Amino acid sequence: MSQDEPGIELDTSLGYLLKQASSALHAAMDAELRPLGVTITQYSCLELLSQRPGMSNSELARGAFVSRQSMNVLLQAMERDGLVQRATQPDAGRVLPTELTPKGAALLTAVSAKVKAVEDRMLSELTATEQANGRDLLAAFIRSLSSPL
Repeated sequence: MSQDEPGIELDTSLGYLLKQASSALHAAMDAELRPLGVTITQYSCLELLSQRPGMSNSELARGAFVSRQSMNVLLQAMERDGLVQRATQPDAGRVLPTELTPKGAALLTAVSAKVKAVEDRMLSELTATEQANGRDLLAAFIRSLSSPL
């Protein structure tokens, strides 16, 4: 492709490389979690609730990058499986806070170790400084794309 032609050179496109990295991370996490009967979205939900108990369906959906409807279906299944519990009455408004059960916390312990191992493998060729620089760059990308034009 010449410089005068419109388009993106995939070999040097940061966006394309980010998508490849995201796909590789997703595949590696899925390979570790699937034998435990856990999806990446379920893991995300468990991790979010561990770190921020009482989150609403909408907050969990945003944190796990899924629709509210998908999160509601997921939470119903996780509640049925005894992994989470939701209040029967809202604290305020219509929000039903969700919390991990002991069974959900135990499952999270097992799956977190698997996810941590995948992340450690992903970072294994980077120095601590390179890892910090990578986090800074990704945060800058997010800020830039989240800002109104």
